[in-house]
Amino acid sequence: MIKISVLLLAFTFFSCGSNTDKSKENAVKNVSEAKLTDEQLLDVVQKQTFRYFWDYAEPNSGLARERYHPDGVYPENDYNIVTTGGSGFGLMAIISGISQGYITKDQGVERLNKIADFLDKADRFHGAWSHWIDGNTGKVKPFGTKDNGGDLVETSFLAAGMITVREYLKEGSEKEKAVAQKYDALWKGIDWKWYTNNKNVLYWHWSPNYKWEMNFPLEGYNECLITYVLAASSPTHSIDAKAYHEGWARSGGIVSSKTKYNIPLLFKHNGAEEFGGPLFWAHYSYVGLDPNQLSDQYANYFDLNVNQTKINYEYCLANPNKVAGYGADYWGLTASYSRNPDGSVGYNAHMPSNDQGVISPTAAISSIVYTPKESLALIRNLYENHKNETWGNAGFYDALSLGNKWVAKRYLAIDQGPEVVMIENYRTGLLWKLFMNAPETRQGLQKLGFHSTKYGF
Repeated sequence: MIKISVLLLAFTFFSCGSNTDKSKENAVKNVSEAKLTDEQLLDVVQKQTFRYFWDYAEPNSGLARERYHPDGVYPENDYNIVTTGGSGFGLMAIISGISQGYITKDQGVERLNKIADFLDKADRFHGAWSHWIDGNTGKVKPFGTKDNGGDLVETSFLAAGMITVREYLKEGSEKEKAVAQKYDALWKGIDWKWYTNNKNVLYWHWSPNYKWEMNFPLEGYNECLITYVLAASSPTHSIDAKAYHEGWARSGGIVSSKTKYNIPLLFKHNGAEEFGGPLFWAHYSYVGLDPNQLSDQYANYFDLNVNQTKINYEYCLANPNKVAGYGADYWGLTASYSRNPDGSVGYNAHMPSNDQGVISPTAAISSIVYTPKESLALIRNLYENHKNETWGNAGFYDALSLGNKWVAKRYLAIDQGPEVVMIENYRTGLLWKLFMNAPETRQGLQKLGFHSTKYGF
C-alpha cells in the first residue's frame, strides 16, 4: 500500500472534530500546505499520481488501464482495456515507486513479474503489441477498424520501460534477475526491421487483416523519436541508420529556422509549424531518453524541448483568445480529455494552434525537467488554490477549464505516467540513468549519430 504522509494523516485527524474544530482545521491546513517546500509538494504529487499505476491498475494483467474514471462509468465497457504505451510509462513509475519507498521492492517485483507473464502471452504482431489489449484475455482490442494489429510507436514506449526494468533488476536477487530476463526477452522479440516494409522509414502500424493499409510512415517531428532510437538499438532486429536520416529526419527536412516569441523552434513540428505541437511531444520519447547534453546533426535535444515548452508557456501568457485564468501559474496545452461546446467531455490534442481553453496538468507537470520554476508555479497554484476542484485519488484530474467551472474528473495513463516519471527524473534522474546506461541504448544512439557528453559518447 502507498504510505500516507504524516501531513495527510494529521488532516484526517483534525476532520473528526466539531464545526469549530473544522474551522481550525481549515486554517491549519491552509497554513501547512502553504509551507510545503517544493520537494515536499513534488513528493505529494508524485506519490498520489503513482496510485494510477498501482492501486488503479487493471487487476488481471497488472498493466495500466487506458483510463480510470473514479465514478466507475466507462465508455464501451472498456474497464479492463489496457494501453501499451501508457503501460510502458507505468513500468517506469513502478521503478520510481520502489525507489521512493511508496511500495516495497518485493511488492514491485511481484507486480513486474505478473506484467511480464501477461505480456508474454498477449497478442503480438511480429513482436509488437497492439495499441490496446484486453486485460482479461490478452487479445487485441482494436483502436480503430484497421488498427487491429501491431502498433510500433506504442510498443516503443513499452519497450523503453522494459529496458529500464531490466537495468534496475539485473544485478539483484535471483528472483529479480529472473524478472529482468523476462523483460530482456520481450524487448528483444520486437521485429523493428519488419516495420520498415523494406523501405528507409519505419511504419506505425501493421495488421494481419489489413497489412500496411494504414500507411503511416514515422516522419519527424512528433512524439516518435524513441521508436527510431530503439529500432536502431535492437540487438536482434535492428534497422539501418538510413531509415532514421531519410525517413524520420526527411533527409534534413526536419530542421526549421522559424522562431516564435523570439524562441527558435529548431524542428518542423508536423501540422504545428508556427508554435510547435502539443507538449506530450516533449515528454513521451524523453521519459527514458535523457535530452540533457544530447545532440545529433539536426538539433540539441534539450534546447528543442525547452524551447517547445517555453513557446507553449509564452502563448498562455499572451493569451490571444482571452481565456479566463491563463497565466504564469495556469498554463500548459497538450492532448487530454477536453470540454466540448456543450460542456460534455471529449478528447482533443490541445496546443497553441488548437486552443480550446482547456489546461491539461500533465503538460506543465511533465515539463518540470525543462521549466522547473514555471511548472512548480502551476502545481502550487492548483494544489493550494484549487485543490477541491482539481485533485483526486490519482493526482490532478486530466483536464481543466476553471474559467468555465469545468473539470474532467477522469484520468488517462498516457497523461499520468509522464508526470510520475518526469518528476522522478527531476528529483533523482533515476529513470534517465537506467535507460541511457543500457548498452543497447548507447550503441543505438551512436549508430544514429547522437552524442551525449553527459554519458560519455
